Amino acid sequence: MERNTRQRGAIRRALQRADRPLSTNEVLSAARGEVGGIGIATVYRNIRALLDEGWLIPVELPGEVPRYELHGKGHHHHFHCSQCDRVFEVPGCVDTLHQLVPRGFVLVTHEVVLYGTCAECSRSTGT
Repeated sequence: MERNTRQRGAIRRALQRADRPLSTNEVLSAARGEVGGIGIATVYRNIRALLDEGWLIPVELPGEVPRYELHGKGHHHHFHCSQCDRVFEVPGCVDTLHQLVPRGFVLVTHEVVLYGTCAECSRSTGT
């Protein structure tokens, strides 16, 4: 059982407040707002512990560093903004995926990642 330190609390709150998957650098930046001296090694160590506890799960997008989100959310997918590099949750799922599966195949699981520009980046660039 890991100790519940100020740093661990700041990391937990950063992930809870974000309500989207965060990279280790995003966690570090958010946690520093609460615990100024926190370092990247502390973030990595605590993320590893939170993964081991089952409190976090990794979000792995092709060609990207892992991001982390709270465990226990319903089925959802992700949107990756190509301008700000943030990842957002997309609730729900396409209900016609079974139509894409070749005859005789059995679909067990899937991942869908959407790519584009988030609302904030779209507003700032006027697109």
